[in-house]
Amino acid sequence: MTFHRQTLDRLSRALTAAPARSSDFDLSAAGGGAVPLRPAAVLVPLIDRPQGLSVLLTRRSPTLRHHPGQIAFPGGKQDAGDRDLWATALREADEEVGLDPTSVAPMGRLDRHETVTRFDVEPHVGLIPADAPLRIDRREVAEAFEVPLEAVLDAGRYQVHSRLWQGRERRYYAVPYGPYYIWGATARILKGLADRVARV
Repeated sequence: MTFHRQTLDRLSRALTAAPARSSDFDLSAAGGGAVPLRPAAVLVPLIDRPQGLSVLLTRRSPTLRHHPGQIAFPGGKQDAGDRDLWATALREADEEVGLDPTSVAPMGRLDRHETVTRFDVEPHVGLIPADAPLRIDRREVAEAFEVPLEAVLDAGRYQVHSRLWQGRERRYYAVPYGPYYIWGATARILKGLADRVARV
């Protein structure tokens, strides 16, 4: 059995665990408050390359109103026409990076995540063939790039950083990779994936 196949098998087992919850406030004394959360979903796209699995991430356009320039998964809020949150994740991935929904094989869900912007995000992991074409919408996405899955499964790469947010110190996870500063909700979701795989 190759390392590649072993990784896929571990992922499949890790994703059978019942999803729990995580939050942007996990490392902070102050919680999110009583403001209702809006449902949203992201796709955690794993590209199946011959040399191993990689995670597809995006750098948001610097012209966007919310989170400009930040590293993210394809995703967004649930629309009224979405039959469920898996459909939301696929629709957003299609809109942002032109990923054909029929090319994505569902693998499972990760822990739902509460964001500081008051979204209840459901992350869905999907496996994508290496030859799946992308078409980036430059209005939303500055670039799409890949990170080796083994890099984000390495617990030693995760760091705890802090910054002031609304007058308070906010602590958060970060997992820098090359020129990319992956932090906040994206890093927290990836850490949740790493934690699950480590327990298998």
